[in-house]
Amino acid sequence: MSKIKDAFKNLYAKMVGEDATPQFIARGWAIGMFYGCLIPFGFQLLLSIPTAIILRGSKIGATLGTFITNHFTVFAIYPAQCYAGSKILGNGLSYESIKEAMFKVIDQHTWDSLLQCGGDLVASFFVGGSLLAAVMTPITYFAVRQIVIKKRLRDARSQGV
Repeated sequence: MSKIKDAFKNLYAKMVGEDATPQFIARGWAIGMFYGCLIPFGFQLLLSIPTAIILRGSKIGATLGTFITNHFTVFAIYPAQCYAGSKILGNGLSYESIKEAMFKVIDQHTWDSLLQCGGDLVASFFVGGSLLAAVMTPITYFAVRQIVIKKRLRDARSQGV
């Protein structure tokens, strides 16, 4: 449990420690979250870093924000995201069939295995990912911005400023 606590402390320190405006930091994290929800694991940085540069957001945040999907969370997030996308599209994929196909994709780590699962699953992935991104991106932006502002106010008070 101590390792998890230390990992969160390290993540928090990176979030609030960057020498930039709270908006710049939050924009980067939101960009990372957007691509972390929308793009398959492993390809997110190819888009998040250039987008952070173009939109003037934190590249650190854009990198760390993509970690919403990682080796541990994809087993829960991807099947749920595909199931939600399937319901929106009405293509009738069951949660069990999605989970089985997604585990196959995760185990094989290839685009080929994803494409072999069929167009319905691929479409469900991106529709569900779009929904997740639409929800998580603004939440991330406002939460990170608020966290940075509060930390800086605490620091200023403790220094007597």
